[in-house]
Amino acid sequence: MSKRSIVHIEIPATNREAGADFYAKLFGWEFQHMNEPAPYTMLQTGNVGIGMPDTSEMYGPNDVIVYVSSDDVTADLKQIEAMGGKRISDPFKVGEFGEMALFTDPTGNKLALWKELQSGGGQ
Repeated sequence: MSKRSIVHIEIPATNREAGADFYAKLFGWEFQHMNEPAPYTMLQTGNVGIGMPDTSEMYGPNDVIVYVSSDDVTADLKQIEAMGGKRISDPFKVGEFGEMALFTDPTGNKLALWKELQSGGGQ
């Protein structure tokens, strides 16, 4: 089995402007606010991209979500469930960038699977 890469991290925020400003001043990360496909802020860290979605039912204010690469999100979800994890969402597309799904591990940590689409880019 090959090791899977961490491809993205999300830090949901109740105020993306204040959150981005905090990380920019603290760590020197650059940021870009976007409106499509949903309100979102991208932070450039130098190695792994970080996204900052608005908090919602799916993204709680205390959730920090690690995205793991996937070649087949549906198959990975089946394996996660067989091993005691729980599906939070079915696979869904994120614009033309990729496909993702959220799940919890057997200890309750929220993570995500990410499959980059050939025509898009990574998160």
